[in-house]
Amino acid sequence: MRHDHAIIIAVAVGAVAMGSAAAVADGVPITITNDGTDDVVVTVYDLNSQTRNIVMQGERINGFTSVPISVTPGPDGLAHVAWKAINVNGLTRKCGSANRVDLGQDATVHVRANKDCAKT
Repeated sequence: MRHDHAIIIAVAVGAVAMGSAAAVADGVPITITNDGTDDVVVTVYDLNSQTRNIVMQGERINGFTSVPISVTPGPDGLAHVAWKAINVNGLTRKCGSANRVDLGQDATVHVRANKDCAKT
């Protein structure tokens, strides 16, 4: 009898774990890539979420490095994000920002900080 209960509990725990994985998989996986040689500090906003969640806040990304994230799909199943970046080089402060729409699964969002901060 105890053996039967253990099997039932193991199956239930497995089902819950699979349900949690499915919930995470419901997001749209995208990659944030630093296009420059300078390290940048990046903030990414999920514009499909009801509260426009910050999905990456002030994360340092080294030059030519990528970071995977997952964001909320829109009604069409595609992602919509905005990003802001500031270079880490203290000699000349540079910034960048953009808005990207219609991002499918495994899309890459290229970030850079190559403009005067007053112009972004």
